[in-house]
Amino acid sequence: MPAKKPIILIALGGNALIQKGQKGTAEEQIENLSFPMRQIAELVDNYRIVITHGNGPQVGNLLLQQESCAQVPKMPLEIIGAMTQGQIGYMIESSLDTALMERGIESEQPFCTLITYVVVDEQDPGFQNPSKPIGPFFTEEQAAKLPYNLVKTDKGYRRVVASPKPVTIVEHREIKKLIDMDFILICAGGGGIPVVRKGRRFSGVEAVIDKDLASSVLAREIKADLFVIATDTEGAGIHWGKPEQTFLRKVPLAEMENYFREKHFPSGSMGPKVQAILEFFQTTRKRGIICHLKDIQKAIAGEAGTEII
Repeated sequence: MPAKKPIILIALGGNALIQKGQKGTAEEQIENLSFPMRQIAELVDNYRIVITHGNGPQVGNLLLQQESCAQVPKMPLEIIGAMTQGQIGYMIESSLDTALMERGIESEQPFCTLITYVVVDEQDPGFQNPSKPIGPFFTEEQAAKLPYNLVKTDKGYRRVVASPKPVTIVEHREIKKLIDMDFILICAGGGGIPVVRKGRRFSGVEAVIDKDLASSVLAREIKADLFVIATDTEGAGIHWGKPEQTFLRKVPLAEMENYFREKHFPSGSMGPKVQAILEFFQTTRKRGIICHLKDIQKAIAGEAGTEII
């Protein structure tokens, strides 16, 4: 029996679908996906592939739509998350299928988009201090009438929800089985649907999980050989915004841990990405890389991105 191909998990940032200045039409999102999907299509011969993705703009659009229409019942955040997993999964599948057909790989390559739950701890301190802004901006007058936790920003008031740490991916065994059947998996979209255990059941909660941290948990649970976070910068940098700003390439573990403790990486952007590859490397001693969307293949070849060694 031939040796199985290594498993690669690629976490796509939200900018893979909607770029700055765009409205986020379906046409824009599918066009934006074409370039990273062509790169991923080139990996099919050598890897078993799992794709995760962000969903922030899509969740925001759905929240804005339901806030704008009183005639339609409002859906809770967990259902909106599930809606975006299906929406984005479809766009990724169709874009990747096109890229594979360009390579002459047609119907024999199976795909699967999986609605994914992620367990969080009901006692996570994030629930006592909701901090993740989501959805549209409101005026002070509008905010006074809303039942949500809100935070004041420079653009108005905005809803905030908890952002607890991911504990485990509920469907990780099913995901591993599908990988072993050579499916390309799209899962854990937007960090997954956060749930807490209620006896033998799961119950959805109003929260948003960081997709890079959830991707790191999944990468460990499925025993991925390589974990790539593809975003809109060439990698992680220190002294950001200062004259001595420097992008990091291959960094020893202790050095990266020190940079993280010194808070070189902002909590709302690069911080979770660095934490995600740190936790992956600390647990597995396998490659975790942060790179630009256009550099996925170069990063895998060791020629781009930030990597812990």
